[in-house]
Parts: sequence; structure tokens; C-alpha cells
Amino acid sequence: MSGHSHWAGIKYKKALVDAKKGKIFSKIGRRITLAARTNGGDPDNNLELRYAMDDARAANMPKDNVERAIKKGTGELGDSTYEPVVYEGYGPAGVAIMAEALTDNRNRTAGEIRKIFERNNGNLGESRCVAWMFERKGIVSIKAEGTTEDDIMVAVLDAGAENIEKAGDFYEITSEVADIQNVKAALEGAGYAVESAQPRNVPKNFVELDADRVRKVLKLIDALDDQEDVQTVSSNFSIPDDVMAALAEEAGN
Repeated sequence: MSGHSHWAGIKYKKALVDAKKGKIFSKIGRRITLAARTNGGDPDNNLELRYAMDDARAANMPKDNVERAIKKGTGELGDSTYEPVVYEGYGPAGVAIMAEALTDNRNRTAGEIRKIFERNNGNLGESRCVAWMFERKGIVSIKAEGTTEDDIMVAVLDAGAENIEKAGDFYEITSEVADIQNVKAALEGAGYAVESAQPRNVPKNFVELDADRVRKVLKLIDALDDQEDVQTVSSNFSIPDDVMAALAEEAGN
């Protein structure tokens, strides 16, 4: 199991908990606003908006919040100033990290991201310093309970799916970005409830870590994920099965 994919499952569950405090609503709201500003407020003609609205539904974001975010993007509620920025760097053990953010103040966000890296044994790098280690893919997530990889394969075989992987309590189906909606529709047509469907940065190769280094990397990723402007965090670390088992036992105690 790849550390990246397993972390995605953990991160998604964490996001649902954060929704109770409103943090995830704010992050998704920014995505909705930027998508609407860029390509209009109709999700049928705006894939990025559709992805963001799907995540809003999965997080139980109130409909009024979604509509308000769309109106901010289309200019009905004033001008939106959010812009996308990608921060790249290295974490403990030299793992590559990419943090995608939406910010209304580049200088403030860059300073905060730099401090997070420095405080957690990492280094913020220059643009494109690690991007070459990743590729953009579509990731569709469904709950693992009550299904198997073989069942999912039957549902998505002809929809453009490239890989199916167990990630904690979820299955993640990887595809080309252009095939996200095809995979999502195929799963829904087979009776599955899609938890998340969006593009992500997926590592081409992985760095295998021991338990101590995994803890340090996850501490950095947690800190980045908690920064208000950061939308997604991707890394290329891998957790061996024995380390995964030890960490799971540790977390249960």
C-alpha cells in the first residue's frame, strides 16, 4: 500500500471531522468560488466546479454556503480575489511534498508555509523542484465496506479506470483526469456512493520510511493541511506493511 494513497484516505476522514468546525467548508468554498470565477457558475459546463460541489455534498456543506460561494465567483456578491498557488519542498528523509493552496495574499501564505516546513524538519523549495516526481491523475473514492476490488473492477473496467487501491476505509480508483466523471458515473450506476472525485498529484515513485520518519512526515503534512489556505497535500512516501501495522497498533492504544 502506498503511503500517499493511505494518507489520502486518512486525510479525507480527517476532513470530515474538521467540517464540524467549519474549516473544510471554508476550503471547499474557496474552490467553488475560484471555479465559478474562472469558468462560470454552471456545474454542467464547469468540471472543476462540479468536483468542488461533489466534495461539498460529501462534507455535508450547507446549500446556502455553496450558493454563496458560487455567487462570489460570478461577481454577484462582490469580487473574488483567490488565486491558486502550488508550494513545493522537501520533508524529513527527503520526501517530496506539494501543497496546493488558494490564497488572497501570496506573501502571507508563502511566509506561513515556509515556517511550517522549517518547524517540521523540512525545506520549502523553488517552483517545479519536485513537481517532476508527480503526475496529475483523477482519484475517485468510495467506502470499502461491503464491496471488493473485483466488484469495483467490474463496474469501472470500461470507464477509464487505471488502478484500484485500498486506502484505509476507502477504495481509491485512479484514472486520467479527463475520465473522472466517467468513472464516477460508472460507480454510481453500479450503486456505489462516491465520497470524493477530483484531480490529485500522484507520485511516480515512492520513498519507503521507517516508523520514526513516518511520524515526522505526517506531522509536517498535518501542519500543512491545517493551514487555512492549503487545499491538498501530496507526498511520495511509502509505509511498509510491518510499519503500518505497528503504527495502527500504536494509534489504538
